[in-house]
Order: sequence, then structure tokens, then C-alpha cells
Amino acid sequence: MNHKTTRNDARRMDMTDKVVRIFNGSGGLYGSPKIAAVINSEGEDRVSQKYILSIMRKLGIKPLYIRHRTTTTLSRDFTDKLRNILKRSFSPNRPDAVWCTNITYIWTHEDGFVYLTSVMDLYSRKIVGWCLTKTIEASAVLECIEIAKRRRGICQPLVIHSDRGVQYTSEAYREATKGMSRSYSRKGNPWDNACIESWHALLKRECIKLHRIRDYHESKSLIFSYIEGFYNTTRIHSHCGYLSPNQYEENYYSQATCSIIADQEIIKAISYQSTCD
Repeated sequence: MNHKTTRNDARRMDMTDKVVRIFNGSGGLYGSPKIAAVINSEGEDRVSQKYILSIMRKLGIKPLYIRHRTTTTLSRDFTDKLRNILKRSFSPNRPDAVWCTNITYIWTHEDGFVYLTSVMDLYSRKIVGWCLTKTIEASAVLECIEIAKRRRGICQPLVIHSDRGVQYTSEAYREATKGMSRSYSRKGNPWDNACIESWHALLKRECIKLHRIRDYHESKSLIFSYIEGFYNTTRIHSHCGYLSPNQYEENYYSQATCSIIADQEIIKAISYQSTCD
């Protein structure tokens, strides 16, 4: 006897197609929370993360990230003048209120280690500046700061946070961030800069560790594609309400513009009423 397809069977087959489409569209990087969020954002049938996870297990698919080991290095013994202004307040209420920055190491088979400096806007978790170099000179940090300032069209974000590495305590760094409020992680406490640390870990597990990187040029091409072509523009983020950093910032500015227009209309109405009176 032929089995009649039930409504639940049809729904599961439809959801399976969607899971495969979204999973493949992310390059195999999205897990069940993000896939569920995308399906729900499409405005059709509401699904839970557990339901999507069961489909993924049935299909035998899972995100392609590779677990990483975290290593830490000891910094120089700095004085109490390096204050932690941020104090783990990782959710500012507008773009360009708080930036954070850090350096990470990437292994290549021909050029050895290369060094990625990144600047993140904590409002949207967007990478607003990045620079890949073959050395760990302080000049790379300065170049990255300047790139971020040019891209954002500003000179002075409210706070810029970093660890206590020598690159971030140099006279050149203080000059490049003149007018900004410099904040520093406490000695031996990586959690004070957790957002940028997590970003570098994310880059490595979703991009770097999925490739056998030949040299500096190949690593730069991979990083450019990931940041500019996926992370900032497309990759949804739980912090951003499952929007991409770009979309999250666009929503902020759109709402801000609407608020300004509404205020102007109120002022016009009050002025008109005063004239009539």
C-alpha cells in the first residue's frame, strides 16, 4: 500500500529544501540558529532552532568550522595610567561610539606568520578597518586606524579599546588616536577585549582554517573576500537581531532620519499653530 504524504511530511520536505539552500548559500557556515532565523525572516512558516537542527542531523550536515585552541601572551608591566574605560560595556547605542582593535596571527606555508590588525565598531560588530602585514610593527596598527577613520568619515570615535601590547602604547599610536578616549584591557585579562578576540576566532574557524594558505597574497585575498564580501555585508549576527552589520547600521540611520523628519514636522505644526493664534 502506498503511503500518503501528510501535511507534516510535506512541510518537512519543504523545510529540508530551505535548509539545504540556506546552508549552501552560506558556504556551509550557518548552523541551526542562523538557518532558523533566515527562514523566519522570510515571513512564511515559523520554525524553531530545534526543528532545523533535527533536519540538519537527518541530512548529516553541520557548519564547517574547526575548533580552535586559544593561546595568550604575556604583556609588559604597564602602569595604572592605562585605564579600562570600556569595562566590558560591549553594546553602545549608536555607530562610532566605541571601536575596539587587536592583532592576530595567521600561518602561511611560504611566508610563515602574517599579522592581521582589525578595528571593529562595537555597535554593529562591523569591521571598519583591517590591515594585513608581514611584520608586527606598530605602523600596521596606525595604518589600520587611519583606514577606519577614512571609511567612517570621522576623526574621533568616543572610545577606542585595545589590549596592552606595545603597538597600542607607543607614542605613534597615541598621536594617531589623539582626541579619542583610549581604553585598555586589564593586564592578563583577554575578556576585556572579548568582542574583537571573538571576531578573530570566528574568522579563523569560518575562513582561515578551511584552507591551506600558501602565502601572504593568498591570505589577503581570502580575508578580503570574507570581510568585504560576506561578514560585513551578508553574514547575519545574533547581536544585530540576525541582520548583517551593514543592514543593522542601515536600520539605525533610517530610523534616525525618520525621527529627525518627525521632529521637523512637529516644529512646523507648532509654528503654524502659533501663527494662527
